[in-house]
Amino acid sequence: MKRLLSMLIVICLLCALTACGAQPAEAPSSGGDAAPAAPAAPAAPAAAEPDSGEKTYRVAMICDSSIDDGGWGAACYLAMCDAAAARGWETSYTDHIDVSEYVESMTSYCQLGYDLIFAPGEQYSDAVKQVAAEYPDINFAVLLGTEDLPTDNIVSLLADTNQTGYLAGIIGALMTKTNVFGYIGAMELESTMTKLRGFEKAAQAINPEIKVLTAMAGDFNDTAKGMELANSMIAEGADVFYGDASAVDSGARQAIDAKNTADGSITIYNIAQPADILGQNPCIITSVVTDNAGMLGMAMDDIVNGTFGNKVIFGNLENGCVFLGAINDELVPAEIQEQVMDYIDQIKAGTFPG
Repeated sequence: MKRLLSMLIVICLLCALTACGAQPAEAPSSGGDAAPAAPAAPAAPAAAEPDSGEKTYRVAMICDSSIDDGGWGAACYLAMCDAAAARGWETSYTDHIDVSEYVESMTSYCQLGYDLIFAPGEQYSDAVKQVAAEYPDINFAVLLGTEDLPTDNIVSLLADTNQTGYLAGIIGALMTKTNVFGYIGAMELESTMTKLRGFEKAAQAINPEIKVLTAMAGDFNDTAKGMELANSMIAEGADVFYGDASAVDSGARQAIDAKNTADGSITIYNIAQPADILGQNPCIITSVVTDNAGMLGMAMDDIVNGTFGNKVIFGNLENGCVFLGAINDELVPAEIQEQVMDYIDQIKAGTFPG
């Protein structure tokens, strides 16, 4: 009996050891919430298939807002994912980071050997320049970066923000009943102010009586501030809203929807950006879309082809990287939609009066 018991114990121990030996090591996430502040040496990559000599490219995005903000952060994250999926790249991201964490977050990805770091806004430019100088073999793409930003390992992805403002101003001018617009930005960045100027100029070219109320939230993430600013502008008669402030835009739409619900009909409108998000909120009549995936994809192709750096990758109406998204047919009459398209054709032809 003792001998049988001993044999059973040995068998159990062998089974336990076998199970422990078969347990796989935990793989790092390809889309985690944050890159490590002080990463350990990365694990050796898995061996490639014998018949495959292709490199696996990786891109990471840092973001001071959230990838779930329903606005800028979400649109840029989806753009990265779309561009990467089309080319077989792996993706990661770090969101909800403070200005003081920009350098640290990008440095972590550099130490992990990422091929491209995507910074979705002009506000990251100084941090990008600092890290890019320290890691000359890592590539950086700055969305809405200035034309003087590019270096050997930095490119700017620059949509025509004047045109995006024009598109919003045109449809807004044709829809307003009060001749009062609301424009809410996060900070007085050059891209934000260019959109504002285009928005106002195009609207007043169609209707000189239009007045644009403007406010800066001072933050991309303050949804409550967006609600506060929108409510203040609604009280001053604004019935068309456009913005450039990520989660703040979402707060503004919440305030607009609440006012429309209280009044029993949708008479205050929002023009969303930069993704086509018609249907996300009842107040949205259309979206001014920038094809950030298209521009980022061009940067990825340059890395693969060995031609990256020292350039601005432009997007506009003419090459299809700026366009007007789906229009709410229930709120925007067919004749106004036709007028909008006529004005867009004029912009492309250089004959728009604005």
